[in-house]
Amino acid sequence: MSGSYGIVTLRGTVGSLRQRRAAVEDAGAVQGVDEIIDELRIDLLESDRRGADELRGMALQTLIWDANVPRGSVDVRVDGDCWVTLRGEVEHQYQSDAVYDDVSRLTGVLGVTNDITVVTSKRDHR
Repeated sequence: MSGSYGIVTLRGTVGSLRQRRAAVEDAGAVQGVDEIIDELRIDLLESDRRGADELRGMALQTLIWDANVPRGSVDVRVDGDCWVTLRGEVEHQYQSDAVYDDVSRLTGVLGVTNDITVVTSKRDHR
């Protein structure tokens, strides 16, 4: 970790997306850090590698178990490079955040694109 004037650059290799996110979060918690430049690379161990179908199944099962995620609201796609794309609609930001957090913690995920739309319903308050 190097930095000056409140800017920190993270460089090196970590073993998972979970570790990468933790490093960025930890760096952001340091007093005086205003900006983080994340140049960390993820190098999965061979034992942590998963196929696209296996990762998709793990992600969908994880979302079913999370009470903060409305059932059937999100579709998961995984490309051959273990990159996950999330699509769907939820009513609250915390639900979108929960989906992202759940999937980004899975072993074998290299990255996540969150294309979930938060749609707040307008209710009649008469």
